[in-house]
Amino acid sequence: MSFIGRERELADLTGQLDTVRAGRRADPGVAVMIRGRRRIGKSRLVDELTRRSGVPFAYFQAARNAPVGDELSSFAWSVATSTLPNAAVAAGNTPQSLTAALTLLDAALDDQPAIVVIDELPWLLEQIGGGAGELQRVWDTRLSKKPVLLLLLGSDLAMMEQLMAPDQPFYGRATEMNLGALTPTDIGHMVGAVDAMAAFDAYLVTGGLPLVAQEWEHGESLTSFLERSFASSTSALVVSGGRALDAEFPEASISRRVLTAIGGKGERTFTGIQNDGANDAMNASTLTATLRALTDKRIVAADEPLSAKQAAKNRRYRIDDPALRFWLAFVDPALGEVDRARPDLALARVELSFTSWRGRAIEPVVRASLERLLPDERWPQVQKVGGWWPRNNTPEIDLVGATRHHEVQFAGTITWRSSPLTARDVTDLSVDATSIPGVGVGTALVAVCPGGADPSARDDLAQVWSARDLLAAWP
Repeated sequence: MSFIGRERELADLTGQLDTVRAGRRADPGVAVMIRGRRRIGKSRLVDELTRRSGVPFAYFQAARNAPVGDELSSFAWSVATSTLPNAAVAAGNTPQSLTAALTLLDAALDDQPAIVVIDELPWLLEQIGGGAGELQRVWDTRLSKKPVLLLLLGSDLAMMEQLMAPDQPFYGRATEMNLGALTPTDIGHMVGAVDAMAAFDAYLVTGGLPLVAQEWEHGESLTSFLERSFASSTSALVVSGGRALDAEFPEASISRRVLTAIGGKGERTFTGIQNDGANDAMNASTLTATLRALTDKRIVAADEPLSAKQAAKNRRYRIDDPALRFWLAFVDPALGEVDRARPDLALARVELSFTSWRGRAIEPVVRASLERLLPDERWPQVQKVGGWWPRNNTPEIDLVGATRHHEVQFAGTITWRSSPLTARDVTDLSVDATSIPGVGVGTALVAVCPGGADPSARDDLAQVWSARDLLAAWP
């Protein structure tokens, strides 16, 4: 499949390589830290960069929990078999330290521009005490003096961020790039979505993962794609979530149990997650620590209601990683059926619950879209977009737009359907919105609905965003 999406990121990396080529800086070398979850396309992006650039390059992939000696030997082998101009100097070498391995890399470079990729850098450094300091020292004294673009990749977002923290040796030495999922627009183009609503549906199902989306035949319906995917235990949709989780969390870990409670069972409150239907409730302190770790890793998000009054105690949890939302809800429960060659049962579960699941799953995507579109001329003061709910979740308001100081500018509904909003929908919204702290008589009402709004409903709404309007936020 041709390279789709990532044009902005590719342009950014090309710009960094152009800086190396120009050689106008005191130190010609440039380092870039690229973080992004597993299977999100980091390696594919740098492969495309090296292919288009035509410059010599070396690529090393670290392995988790591998013996240090094996990793260092593998590093030397990667240099020796690369296209770097002096790659032969690394042949037959077995470096005994990271400094020695990086010095071999330096010797393989010369005065012509080159690209060096170290994939899964945290996995390499976690096995080597003081490894980050060694990397910093060799970069400062040797590698940065050569015309090299050093790309440091990692899928553990928290660990990659920590490597660039002010108290870490490599701080300030690399440009940071966060590689997220493909956008709804990119996914829509890849699958040949018939309209904007279908593009968002495809985004929710694939999670923006290129490897999943590339198995979706162009113009194929959602039902057909799911039927084919569930028919194969090796399809990208079936295996993607499990592989991502297995790389970080053992199947029997408390983290997997928490993720299943949130993503698979729909629990959103701390108490609901703690009492997830199992015979034994989770320990409160253990659950607190687990939620904090999952939030740090950007797998889970903790949302607070947005209004003029803070309410941290009403925090609600959701799956933040788009690649796991659909997988935990529909694929994980169907793995046994897929193995038994019963894709019909897996598909039936989706058909039964997809509409209600989509109504909840689309909410953070809609809010993220509006945060990209706003502020604008109509809403010049809106800096934050969220939702609002009381402790008992009744009523729930899907959309709240507020200033930086939490002054409410609008309240709204997300009604994700092809039929238009009715006057009854708006009446219900107007009644429920009065519960939000900071909402007054003059507070504007808004809506998001792919089907638009009836004329009778539109008169009472300050703005209605369609699915096409939201898709424009992801060019």
